[in-house]
This record gives sequence, C-alpha cells and structure tokens, in this order.
Amino acid sequence: MGKGSTLSIINTTRGKAPSLPFVLMKDKSLGKKYEMSLVFIGDQRSRTLNRIHRNKDYPTNILSFELSKTSGEIFINLALAKRQAKKFDRTYPNFVAFLFIHGLFHLKGMDHGSTMERAEEKVRKEFGI
Repeated sequence: MGKGSTLSIINTTRGKAPSLPFVLMKDKSLGKKYEMSLVFIGDQRSRTLNRIHRNKDYPTNILSFELSKTSGEIFINLALAKRQAKKFDRTYPNFVAFLFIHGLFHLKGMDHGSTMERAEEKVRKEFGI
C-alpha cells in the first residue's frame, strides 16, 4: 500500500481516470486507518466479477467488497460510468465520485435505503458532488 497510504488506486483500463480527492473521501467516510484498494475496470472484468459475486451476467458500474472490518476493495467500471453519467444528470468525474462514495458506504456495511442515502449525501455535499 505504500508508506502511510491506506488507499491504493489501480487503473486496469486504457482510459484516464478522473483526478478526484479519493483519499480524502475515503478518510471522511471510513476513517484514516481503513485500508482499501480502488480498481478501475472495463465492461468485461465488471461483467465477470458481477457474475461470480452477484450471479448477474452483465457489467455494472461499481462493485464493493468488504474484506474485513478495516479493509475492502472497490471496482469502478469507467467505461460504463462514462456512458451512464448523462443519464444521472452528472458529469463523468462527478459520477465517478458519486459511485465511489456510494461504494464506501457499502464497505461500511450499509445497505440501500434512506439511512445510507443521508450518510452519502453528507459526504457528497462536503466534496461538492
């Protein structure tokens, strides 16, 4: 993970990932000690992971996996995020940030619903997302 870093970012795509304050968003949502990786993937890997872990045979925009109470992984499909951003009335970088924050709260153990939405909204407001 690098010296003192608790977030590793890996881009497995040919595309450029947006430059966002991922570490600050992670620290605000999960704390500075939480260790995680953020992996940018494409449609094929997204579909494979979605099929293996969720039994759904299609690419998805984000997958998050809690590895322990203090570590996890988030996979964001950049190609799909780029295609979906307009549908959600967001710019591409804004939508990637939106997805990342959403994934962070899943790593925190939260499920979809109003409690999760309120928690996400607080962090999104702080970062202008």
